[in-house]
Amino acid sequence: MQTRLIFFSVTAFVFGLCTALPAQAEVYELRIYTTNTGKLENLNARFRNHTVQLFNKHGMESIGYWVPTDGEKSKNTLIYVLKHESRDAAKASWSAFIQDPEWKKVAKESQVDGPILAKAPEAVFMDAADYSPQWKNGDSDSDDVFELRIYQAAEGKLGKLDARFRDHTMGLFEKHGIRNVAYWHPSDAPKSEDHLIYIIKHNSRDAAKASWTAFIQDPAWRKAAQASGVGRLAKPPESTYMKATDYSSIK
Repeated sequence: MQTRLIFFSVTAFVFGLCTALPAQAEVYELRIYTTNTGKLENLNARFRNHTVQLFNKHGMESIGYWVPTDGEKSKNTLIYVLKHESRDAAKASWSAFIQDPEWKKVAKESQVDGPILAKAPEAVFMDAADYSPQWKNGDSDSDDVFELRIYQAAEGKLGKLDARFRDHTMGLFEKHGIRNVAYWHPSDAPKSEDHLIYIIKHNSRDAAKASWTAFIQDPAWRKAAQASGVGRLAKPPESTYMKATDYSSIK
């Protein structure tokens, strides 16, 4: 009897310990690369022919790859999103990737004419918002354009901003021809406390302009915005129009 009591006590302790520990949740990673002059196609070729396959080999899922459409960034910037099983998995995957002899060979051969990147990549780990949709590719053509938008909510207002997107904004986007792709929050403080990062899709740049105009003028949007309690954002949203690369999973 005493042995059974000890067994159940230990079992209960271990179960309680396991349930008290935070779960290892899936995490996304937004990465932005800036190339030296004339090197963007070299970078695209390396991703197309080698890097994406090596990411997959080491447990990193490629979500999407894009190049900005405007200005200097259209000539020197690659934006992409990866998915990892957890932060620990991300650390292990990157370590294995960097040490992979195949990657070392590819990296060396691709830079015989000089370094491809002008600076270290920018990287942000992100958690999916609870209202982020499951994306499915539909019909696409060369006019399609994606838009990366980054919002910084006023202090203490991120929850209200999320509620507005969850309950109103996403539906109104679809009403006006804007497709919801994905929504995230940065994983780490301080940006985890006030930032929303999302990607939407338009049929074209002209369609994007018309959609945004119709959305802003929609009485339903004006009512939702006024009632949401979000107020003004901490600063104007950052917006980047982008084209999916030919090797992107998301089209």
